[in-house]
Amino acid sequence: MISLAKHAPRPDLPYAALEIDLDLIRRYDRSGPRYTSYPTADRFVDAFDAAAYAAWAKARHVGGMQRPLSLYVHIPFCNTLCFYCACNKIITKDRSKAEKYLLYLETEIAMQAALIGGDFDNRRVEQLHFGGGTPTFLSDAQIKGLMRVLRQHFKLASAEEGGEFSIEIDPRKVSDATVAALREMGFNRISIGVQDFDAEVQQAVHRIQSEEETLRVMAAARREGFKAISMDLIYGLPKQSVASFKRTLDKVIKASPDRISLFNYAHLPQLFKPQRRINAADLPSAETRLDIMQMAIEQLTAAGYAYIGMDHFAKPGDELAVAQRQGRLHRNFQGYSTHAECDLLALGVSAISGVGPTYSQNYRTLDEYYDSLDRGVLPVMRGIELTADDLLRRAIIQALMCHFELSVESIESAYLIDFKSYFADELAELKELEEAGLIALEPQWLTVTPKGRLLIRRICMVFDRYLRVDSKRERYSKII
Repeated sequence: MISLAKHAPRPDLPYAALEIDLDLIRRYDRSGPRYTSYPTADRFVDAFDAAAYAAWAKARHVGGMQRPLSLYVHIPFCNTLCFYCACNKIITKDRSKAEKYLLYLETEIAMQAALIGGDFDNRRVEQLHFGGGTPTFLSDAQIKGLMRVLRQHFKLASAEEGGEFSIEIDPRKVSDATVAALREMGFNRISIGVQDFDAEVQQAVHRIQSEEETLRVMAAARREGFKAISMDLIYGLPKQSVASFKRTLDKVIKASPDRISLFNYAHLPQLFKPQRRINAADLPSAETRLDIMQMAIEQLTAAGYAYIGMDHFAKPGDELAVAQRQGRLHRNFQGYSTHAECDLLALGVSAISGVGPTYSQNYRTLDEYYDSLDRGVLPVMRGIELTADDLLRRAIIQALMCHFELSVESIESAYLIDFKSYFADELAELKELEEAGLIALEPQWLTVTPKGRLLIRRICMVFDRYLRVDSKRERYSKII
């Protein structure tokens, strides 16, 4: 498999440069993928099944493909329903459902480890992430048991060896004792969902979470020595205004998390049933959303946060910001990452793996997930084996999403193509974006301008071969 794992940045470009041009955003804001993968998950096919996945997992031993691992574990359960949520989750207060799920998850873990094979030392995990749902729906004992199972089958790198182990937590359900227990289990990063501190907004989205609860968990994490704290915010929620969201941002900046994700709420009630409980009349107008976004970006950058890309901001000394400056930034299903060299094994219902030149997704429902494991078959629902063209386009989209620039020479050398000939149609389309000031085209470089960085998804869409033959974009959210 050929890949551009390391990007050589141009020394003359300021990585943090960002300019907000609302006229350009209005002109080019459209529906499109977020490119946590290419091809995107909606392009996966049923023909890629457990057997196809197994063949590539076993092939990690061949031809130097045995790379370090990144593990993602999906815990789908939540105590309460947040109306904005588009995640794969199960709303329940029945803890016995988690007990059953963990038994099946243990089976999948053992099957994945056996399939990968090799010596224990070769099943080295450099990155681990628990997502959901709400991972802290599980009790401390259940999380500890799950970590014990993972350590039985995989060699988890220590923090001193660069191991990065993160977990998403709900401050409303987590005690200081749980924070201490998570640190003892080896977690060194936490991600906290906040969305908005405004009481009226919280009521409208059915997520009541006080500032005090959030700050208490952050203080406990710092006290226990967590390496980093991330915080998630959403703009475009019902009842939001520029003034109300500014008050939230003032509190967030004062709390000083290491990373901040500023997501644009995508109201797609036709796809996500919980969103039907949101009163569309309460949503801010398109103009207000733009004003909120502009204010938020200006506030965060003025506070010293570096713009990483898409929705992500980080302190300049954070590993994401450092990796971007050094050309090591990567993007996968968990967002931006510093572990480009890893194969991703995803465990649990609906989880998506990336092994070699393939992607695969587990079944979305518990019944299908359980049934597959009962039959002794990995619960792979669908997937895709990337073609040479897919790999080429993935490398281009990764470079643009992570570094806002593309070395034509590097692409030509790695993939043995003539860029100008291969992408003649794309270059013709890019001319319009260049004339609009979103990009700069040079013989050996494609560079996204500070004005174009907020529209990076639109620029990447030019290289998406699947979109070029399928113009239907109802499945995607707006760029801004």
